[in-house]
Amino acid sequence: MAEERLTGNSPNLEARNKEVELNLHETLKPLSAKVNGISFSPFKDETQMPDITSMIGKDLSEPYSIYTYRYFILGWPNLCLLAFDEQGNGEMVGVIICKIDQRDEKRGGHLRGYIGMLTVKDNCRRRGIGSMLAQRVIRKMIEAGCAEAVLETEVSNKGAIYLYENLGFIRDKRIEKYYLNGGDAFRLKLDLRPYLKPDASTGSAVPSNTDDVEGGLD
Repeated sequence: MAEERLTGNSPNLEARNKEVELNLHETLKPLSAKVNGISFSPFKDETQMPDITSMIGKDLSEPYSIYTYRYFILGWPNLCLLAFDEQGNGEMVGVIICKIDQRDEKRGGHLRGYIGMLTVKDNCRRRGIGSMLAQRVIRKMIEAGCAEAVLETEVSNKGAIYLYENLGFIRDKRIEKYYLNGGDAFRLKLDLRPYLKPDASTGSAVPSNTDDVEGGLD
């Protein structure tokens, strides 16, 4: 069930669409490793795993095993991005975990970025940390040559839906009883093809930087 990026009859709809376009433009710009006292860095080593699993586990609709975390993080460490509060004690306050896979030929055979997990500590929310984490991994996906980015989120998770729609994602379809608790999910999708550099020899889109792809494709 495809839906409009922003729906409803709100008088602020035009302003919201403008905000989305500005956010997309911001994603394409070089992004700083530190913003307003928050620093961003990729996964470093196994010592960070307990903080990551503890933070994400508090917000999950269903539990993940340590093997799920390791599948994502060790397979695509550059797509596991961490946020640290440099104004406090330097603690980890946010994390986003993603991967890249390749669609089969029947579905186009293109690279697809997948956002598996995103969370920010309760006392650090409403500071734009979640959006900044997402922008940085989306940029990495573009640099790796991904034609799209996708994720699933609970229909009831209004905050997550607002965050991703502000970054240009649209609701691709509704998946009934997707979660173990019986909750439905929206699959959200962001088309990245307009941001890929064309190959002058073939006319097809190619990554602007292939060095960021790690862990292979499943």
